[in-house]
Formats: sequence, C-alpha cells, structure tokens
Amino acid sequence: MRLLSAFDSCKATFAILLAGLLFASLASSASVAVGQSATEPAGKLRTLTTASQAHSLSSEEAKRAYPVHLRRAVVTYYDPSIGSHRAALFLHDETGGIYAELVKGAIKDVSPGTLVDAQGVSGAGEYAPIIFHPQIKVVGHASLPANPRRESLAQLKSGTEDGQWVEVEGLIHSVVEYRHNLMLQLEMDGGIASVVLVKEPGADYSGLLDAKVRIRASAGPTFNTNLQMIGVRLMCPGLSAITILEAPPSDPYALPILPVDGLLRWDQVNDSFHRVHLRGRVTLQWPGSSLCIRDATRGICAQTAQNTLVAEGDDVDVVGFVTTENSSPKLTDAVFRRISSDRPVAAVPVTAQQALLGKSDSELIQIDGQLIGREIEASDFAMIISSGGGIFTAIVPKKLAGQQADTWKVGSTLRVTGICSVQLDAQKSAIGEGMAVPMSFRVLMRSPRNVVVLIQPSWWTPTHALVILALVLAGTLLALAWVIVLRKRVEQQAILLRESEQRFRHMALHDALTGLATRLLLQDRLNAAVETAKRHRRGLALLMVDLDKFKEINDTFGHQIGDEVLRVTALRLLEAVRKTDTVARMGGDEFVVLLPEINDPQAAELIAAKIVEALAMPMLIKGREVLASVSIGVCTAFAAEFDAETLLRNADAALYLAKSCGRNCLKVYALDTVSPPIE
Repeated sequence: MRLLSAFDSCKATFAILLAGLLFASLASSASVAVGQSATEPAGKLRTLTTASQAHSLSSEEAKRAYPVHLRRAVVTYYDPSIGSHRAALFLHDETGGIYAELVKGAIKDVSPGTLVDAQGVSGAGEYAPIIFHPQIKVVGHASLPANPRRESLAQLKSGTEDGQWVEVEGLIHSVVEYRHNLMLQLEMDGGIASVVLVKEPGADYSGLLDAKVRIRASAGPTFNTNLQMIGVRLMCPGLSAITILEAPPSDPYALPILPVDGLLRWDQVNDSFHRVHLRGRVTLQWPGSSLCIRDATRGICAQTAQNTLVAEGDDVDVVGFVTTENSSPKLTDAVFRRISSDRPVAAVPVTAQQALLGKSDSELIQIDGQLIGREIEASDFAMIISSGGGIFTAIVPKKLAGQQADTWKVGSTLRVTGICSVQLDAQKSAIGEGMAVPMSFRVLMRSPRNVVVLIQPSWWTPTHALVILALVLAGTLLALAWVIVLRKRVEQQAILLRESEQRFRHMALHDALTGLATRLLLQDRLNAAVETAKRHRRGLALLMVDLDKFKEINDTFGHQIGDEVLRVTALRLLEAVRKTDTVARMGGDEFVVLLPEINDPQAAELIAAKIVEALAMPMLIKGREVLASVSIGVCTAFAAEFDAETLLRNADAALYLAKSCGRNCLKVYALDTVSPPIE
C-alpha cells in the first residue's frame, strides 16, 4: 500500500510539471502573437493602425519602430516651428490621440481640422510613445473631435491623458504674445495651467484676459532631463476651440472699488476669482515691475509689467488678481491708470522691533540705522543696515540708484524711507493658532532721495593718521617715540574697525546655527549667477534640500539633538558640493544649494544624488545613532531661459514632487523656453 501511494504521488507530481510546461509554452506563443519576440527582425513587426495602439506601447516596445498607419486622423494641433529644426503635430482618430514629430517644413497646407493619412514608425518620445517621421497625406477636412472628456488639473498632471483631446475650464490670468505663439495662464481648480496657441493672422485676443472660459486642447507634458513628467501644457488649436463662459468686464475700472483692508477677509470671500479694483495714492513705483499704493485703510503692492510713470502721491486706479505674498495680500498681473495728483503719503517712523511685528507690511515707513555693508549686483543696489540689535536690507533697483549710492560710507548713521516688506517663518507660521510669524524684513526704496545721512563716520582713518605722522616726523625728532606709539594705536583701531565690519557682515550673511549662507546672501549670489549665466550663455542649477521628518527627530530626541542634526547636515552638504558652490539655510530644516557654471544637466543630478547618499548615512550624535534623509528638488537652466524667482519656484516644485514620491530621493525640474519640445 505504501509503495502504491508513493507511486501515485510521483504520478501527480509529474502531471503538475507537465501542465506547467504546457502553460508556459502557450503563454510564450501568445506573447509572440501579440507583441513579437525581442529578437524578432523589425521587418516582421505588425503594423499599428490606431492611435491608441501606438500610444499604449511601453517605452521599450515603442523603441522597436513598429510601423504605424493611421488612415483617417484629424489634426488637433499643428505648430510648424516649435524649435529650430522641429514641428509639432497632434493627431486624433476614433480611438484616441497621439503626438507626431515632424522635421520643420516637412508638410504644408495643414491646419487643425485637416483629415490626413499618416504613415510612420513608433518611437519612445521624450515622455510617451509618439510617431516618428510621419508621411502626411491630406485626404479631406473634418470637425475637431466632439465631446472631449472634461479633466481636472490633477488628472492632467497624472500623465494618463498625455496626447489626448481634452476639455478644461478656468479663468485666464494673463495673455502674453510672442513672435509665433500665444501663452495663456489659466487658473483652474488646483493651480495654474499654461495654454499654448499658434497665433492666427488678424485674431483679436484682447477679450480673453479675466474671462472664464472652456478650452478644448491636446494635453502635452513638460518633462525633465530624465524624461520624467513634471507638469502639463495644453496645446489649443486656436480661438475656435475657446468658449467664453463668462466675459470679462468691458471696463475693469468700472468695477466696485474695494478697500485694501477688506481683501481676503471672510466678508469678501466669493467664488468669482476675477480681478479686483483698488484706488489709492502711490507710495512706490519700480517701472515695469512693482507699484505700491495706500488707500484710507492700508497699503498694498502690485506686480505689473506696465511702464507708465506716475508720481508719489498720485491717485491711481489699480486692477489685478489677488494673491498673497509673505504676510499680506498682493496683486498680480496688474494694470493701472492715473486719476489725479495729490500730496505724497507721509512715512510712519518705526523701529526694527516694530517692523518685525508685521503690522507695517506694505506700508511706507521711516527707520534709522547704521550702514554696515553694501552689495551692488546687476539689477539691485542693497544696503545692509544695523538697527536696534537687528539687521535689515534696504533695496533700490540699480537703474534708479544713480551715482549717489556710492557716496554713502560704511559706518554712517542713515534715515531710510521706503516700503516695508516682511518675510515670514513658514514653519512657525504653520504651527499653533495659524497666525503669521515674521522672520525678517526689507525696505524697498523709491530712489536715493529716500536716504538721509544723519551722522557721518569718524574722520579718523589710517590714511589720515599717516599724514599726521609725516607732519610730526618732519617737525621734530623729539616726538619720534610718541609718533611710533600713536601709529601703532591707529593701526590697532583700523584693525578693530575692519574686524567689526567683517563681523557685522558675517552676522548678516551667515546662519548662526550652521554657519551656512542666509537667504539674503543666497539671493545676492543667485542674482549674480543668473546674470553671469545669461552673459556667457552658460547654465546653472539650484537644489532645494529638505530634511525628511525633521519634526519627528525633534520630538523623539529633543531640540538639542535636532540642532546637532542640522549642523551635521550642513557639514555633509558642504563636503558633497564644489568649492565654488553656495550652500544656504533658508530656515528650519530647508537648505538651498546654488551650482553656478553648470554646462551638463547631469552634473547637478550627480551632485544631488551624492547629497542624498551622504545624508542617508546614520549620524552618531552624543552617543545616539540618528537616522535622517533628505528630499531634493533640482532645477537646471541655461542661458536666457530663467530668472532667480523662477529657479526658486521650480526647484521648490521639484522638492514637493520628491517629498510626495516617498522622500529620500531627488526630482528634477527643467525650465522650458516659450515653445520647448512637447514630447
């Protein structure tokens, strides 16, 4: 019986093995039938006859150059010049959409709505599968696809709708015309989306600004050098694909005038998101950049590209979209007009401690302090001023500063008048009751006339001392010993003065805990690096570094251990970068690394990867092993593709993506030109 059982068991095992081999053989045959084997010659690849078949290939399959033949596809977007050598074409058939990459000038007489026969080969593209080198034959004309699926910004950013014909709704914040294209900034639920159109001869785009619209377009990605999707663009075929749901006011200046103090309050909350109309007296103007006003309630600043000159004290109407910056409301994409002339607004005298309370934000203030340093960069002139035990900067655009700025001597006591701009401690502001916590402030000056010298620095300098010494030596040899002693004392005073100045500058520009550069020094070096990169047609990169779960380290081990973790992090960051790079602490557990002179985008990614690896190593602090890691956002840009604010914002966006992807990693953001590659 036992022998018989053993025999039966062997038979069962053999049957199972045989069934497994048969199943594997069938599965292999099915795989060959559907996708062809990896070793099969390209000539035997099946022809793909729908957009869905071509677009749904994996990246590896798409690289095998499957023949693609779409017999009846409608053009949903065509840009004959997205770069120096390429043209862009989106095609849509009854199964879906796909992007086709053309050589510039390869086709003519094609526009949205053209029905074509397209033959080409599959390619991996720069994000999703595309059609390479298509041969296009016009077979007729058709309507653009009907009943596109309504998509949210979050769904578009997921990448699942790449290349597809979609419909979105939102409010147009800005309309910017370029040589061949039009760029719309569309405020949707969840954020801003960019909409690109090819300019149409004779088209009028003036009615789009501040309009609530429904737009039909092809979804295209923005991507980094690793071919990872980091954003979305909507490629709209033209005005015919834009439906105005809610027209903007015919005269935005006819809107009700709102008080500045009432903006963003509960009583003013509404769901229109349209522009608002404010009226007040001018307190500051940086032409083409900023305009600050004050009404009967308080002050506000507006970002505007308008260069119309107005005088301090002029009454103006300002129309723009409300947002927040630091601790106060701000208007963006604003326009303004002069109403009448009035007396200038009087500045309010404050101390540094009062300015740091935040109540003077966007207000015209007057503050006294001692000049301890000056910085002259390509765009701005900045004075570093010590006042009441604190340090702040006073800034005026270099084009407005003139020659007078060079006459203010270090050590002078100054009275500065300008707009107070308060910066917040974001981490502390998010804790507790939600009240904003100011961290520092700047004074935005209107011109050198806003600086009054109260006390000149001491006349006694090393140069003057040497003159006196020469006179004494020429007058009498009997006073030689006294003169030598006097000269030594003067030299000691000069050394003390230099050391004092260096100490003040170091305090202003370096973090007390880690010794790293502060936000102010980073901003100055970033502005200089941007101007150098633009001048020499080179690149630079910005790494936004954030310690993962630093609050848990503080809660578990205490703030003393947390401070040591920050110091060790600073040391490892300095060891991981080049000597020419700048490492700055932005506050809390956030750091920024500026990498100038980057000519290879992968160089910044290698440095970021080195930092991730270095910070993943355990830290031995006071006999305890502390595990920490970092998330890094990388933004690399070249030549004239960028500015300082865009670099910081895009590096921060990449950091947010890194943290949302599980932390302890890096993500890369690549800046686009006006019309960068779509796939």
